[in-house]
Amino acid sequence: MEIWQEIVKLMSSGQPAALATIISTQGSTPQKAGAKVLVLSDGRIIGTIGGGCVEAEVWQEAMQIMKTRVPKVLHFELTDDLFGDSGLICGGVMEVFVEPI
Repeated sequence: MEIWQEIVKLMSSGQPAALATIISTQGSTPQKAGAKVLVLSDGRIIGTIGGGCVEAEVWQEAMQIMKTRVPKVLHFELTDDLFGDSGLICGGVMEVFVEPI
């Protein structure tokens, strides 16, 4: 509920933000479809899509999407090839829709 309340405040004040929603998963992933994270223009986040490297990359994309105002679908394969020695390997696949607010 906190995410939606924050979105209402942001829309009322005209402050930019971006909402990232997991739209599909396959296999083992840190979160499932429907999980959301709201990225604020000052870099703060509300919610989570699982943390770690994926959330960091989504955060970077969200910061750009606030500027371009163009939504984007991001695809992540959570494999050793992508995350190497991070210890954050789940082995699944995630798609995340990031949209400007």
